[in-house]
Amino acid sequence: MTEHPNQHQPPEHEKQAEQAEQAGQTPGGGSSTLSRLTGRLEASTLAQATKEMLREALDGGGSDGEGGPGTGSGDAPAGPHPDQRAFLESISVSGFRGIGRTARLPLNAKPGVTLMVGRNGSGKSSFAEGAETAFTGRTARLDKQRGEVWSRHWRNLHDGTAPKVEVRLAIAGDARPSTLTCTWPGDDLAACEVEFKRPGHGRQPFKDAGWEEALHNYRPFLSYSDLDKVVSGKPAELYDSVATILGLGELTAADQRLQGIEKTLNTAVRTAEAELPALVEALSTLNDDRAERALAAVSATGSPDFDTLHALVTGLPDADEGRLRELRATVALTGPDLDAVGAAVDGLREAAAVLDDVRASGAEDAHQRAELLSKALDHSRRHGDEDTCPVCGSDRPLDDTWAERAAEQVAALRQEAATAQNARTALRDAIDTVRYLVTRTPAWLPAPLVDPWEEWTACRAIDDAERLAARAETAALVLADACAALREDAARELAKLDEEWRRCVTRLAAWLERARTAHAGKPRLRQVKAARKWLKEVGAELREERLRPFEDHSQRIWEELRQQSNVDLRSVRLSGGEKAAVRKLVMDVSVDGTEAAALGVMSQGELHSLALSLFLPRATAPDSPFGFVVIDDPVQSMDPAKVHGLARVLHDLGETRQVVVFTHDTRLQRAFTNQELAVTVLEVERQARSVVTVKRVTDPVGQALDDARALVRTRDLPPVAMTHVLPSLCRTVLERALTEAAWLRLHRAGVTEEEAEKTVTAAVKLMDIAALGLFGDPTRTGEVYRELRRRCGVGAVDLIRQCQEGAHPSGTSMPDPLRFVRDVEAVAQTVRKPEATQ
Repeated sequence: MTEHPNQHQPPEHEKQAEQAEQAGQTPGGGSSTLSRLTGRLEASTLAQATKEMLREALDGGGSDGEGGPGTGSGDAPAGPHPDQRAFLESISVSGFRGIGRTARLPLNAKPGVTLMVGRNGSGKSSFAEGAETAFTGRTARLDKQRGEVWSRHWRNLHDGTAPKVEVRLAIAGDARPSTLTCTWPGDDLAACEVEFKRPGHGRQPFKDAGWEEALHNYRPFLSYSDLDKVVSGKPAELYDSVATILGLGELTAADQRLQGIEKTLNTAVRTAEAELPALVEALSTLNDDRAERALAAVSATGSPDFDTLHALVTGLPDADEGRLRELRATVALTGPDLDAVGAAVDGLREAAAVLDDVRASGAEDAHQRAELLSKALDHSRRHGDEDTCPVCGSDRPLDDTWAERAAEQVAALRQEAATAQNARTALRDAIDTVRYLVTRTPAWLPAPLVDPWEEWTACRAIDDAERLAARAETAALVLADACAALREDAARELAKLDEEWRRCVTRLAAWLERARTAHAGKPRLRQVKAARKWLKEVGAELREERLRPFEDHSQRIWEELRQQSNVDLRSVRLSGGEKAAVRKLVMDVSVDGTEAAALGVMSQGELHSLALSLFLPRATAPDSPFGFVVIDDPVQSMDPAKVHGLARVLHDLGETRQVVVFTHDTRLQRAFTNQELAVTVLEVERQARSVVTVKRVTDPVGQALDDARALVRTRDLPPVAMTHVLPSLCRTVLERALTEAAWLRLHRAGVTEEEAEKTVTAAVKLMDIAALGLFGDPTRTGEVYRELRRRCGVGAVDLIRQCQEGAHPSGTSMPDPLRFVRDVEAVAQTVRKPEATQ
């Protein structure tokens, strides 16, 4: 068959354009989800603070961009883009799995269907798995079979070539192909090194090229193991495989940001609430004013009294009340310093004794006489004209002679009186020293200290040295003893209270910090919950809207694949949120109108068909940057009718995608041929020592003709090769051509695939096959020759007879083998296409 044409705009483009619009994609491939959400947000009745929170979450702080495939910011790799889809140009493999020396699989880098056919073990899957490993770093088979043998012994056994996979890509807009090169430094299959070379971008590790998200969301590889996941896979994996392509990445990212905020705020609230009961119990056990105040503060109606708690934990004065203040004041009382008081009292008594001794020695009298004479001298100087003595009234004047003698006498007396003056000064100082030590009564005193302190302060009013010394000494001793006893008791009680409080206040301080943070975050917590609720409701609506084209596409594919199945695919739903612990892809089906669970009522072949119905819309979503889909062995477990339906599905898919299918089942190739669907067929052959070759196969008739021509061109063959073998090969050519015609005729007549399979299989003899191909009725063998003469000429009957004679022991004559092959080819090409009027 001819390869897929690329000369017109496929109608499938219109469908995908519509899907792109419904998926929230603008014509340039960019996402309009944010703009749509912004409009709905502004029209909502949410509070302004909640709206602002949603705007920030959707914006992502300006760092997350649109969140879709191929987007990024800063230095992040741009990755592939739907407007620059990548197509496969070739896959070259060496030293990997079943391929030894380098084998190259050439492909048409454009939409169309290519079948890779070959027997089991020919090396087909080595190409598919090599390409999958180059792109993703692993294969579906490795994920399923993680044993030592598979993961370690994957190198080819024969050639010894270093394993290598090279995939050449044609990316739209690039002048030259890109190359993906995968090598392995060791024996671990998963530890591969992949280099990506793209024109204009240089070389870089493929993991840094930005393709990872697109490969996760739109993985373009499907193997038999992937199909089996519908049966054995985790529900969450199926959910994720579909949810990622709905273009709701912005919603998911925004919700994750909000969820992070909510988690932080909730954790703060829950932590504070969880710690509170134990803290209350600890405070309740303390007989402490601070604990009582703290207990009242944490139990306050509405919210804790944070100011009081802060004052308590920081030891502010307004928190130090009641008994604690009294105890601290008592501890702070110093009372008299007995050593200082004792020394002062001793000094006072000593000064008093010295003064008494001076008085007894006449020094005091000399002092008084000196004072008297000094005053008389001062008087005589002021009143020099007096004739009488101012003291005794005698007529003896106080003349100069007297004054001279008096001055001498005053000097002598003052020298004698100096000792008395010093004694009096020392006594006054000693009294002042004692009085200085007598402190005034403090503003607050414990009751037991009031009287002793008053007795002590009364000493300041005593002038008599002896009385002052005696009373001060006694009062100081009494007061000091009383203060010491009270201080000791208060310190002991305070130490006990402080030790218990210190243990509790540490917990209180830590709780206070967390509780304040939690309380301050409660308004924001209410906002974030409202924001997430709104986002969930809007997301559910958008998800249903975006899922609808995917569901429609899946149902269209299922309708093609079901082929006589009594199972209807009613709907495809996503249950649960994208981050929910329980989330699954729900496939609602009905059997003859009765609702049922898909996995419970569908056969293996039906389940695989259903898996294809889910995979193909995902792999070919409008946002996918991959122009190709690689499917390995999709035909297993399918009956003939579903194989024909699969051919139509792949053909439709080939309108917009490059579809590469690996299969050993000849039914798929025949299904394309029988339905006259365009397809390119390549055959993989494996020779000795893992030498794998790929050749183009036009069709089964052409293959048989090539074999016949090769035989004719071979020299030095025995005569039997021409008289027996060549007729048999040419009979195969005719049988294949007539069988192809039979399938086409039966298909056009509306015969079911199952009935057509039975009919064609039952036709064994050449004449039966000819009758079936020429008339669609294997019983009309008697009319075969006449029909052949009409359509192909009289020589056609002789060719049929010669082909039949080749099976006889005598064989058939073969004067011109090459002409014989050409004549057979002409007949085959004529009969392989039924006439429209037949």
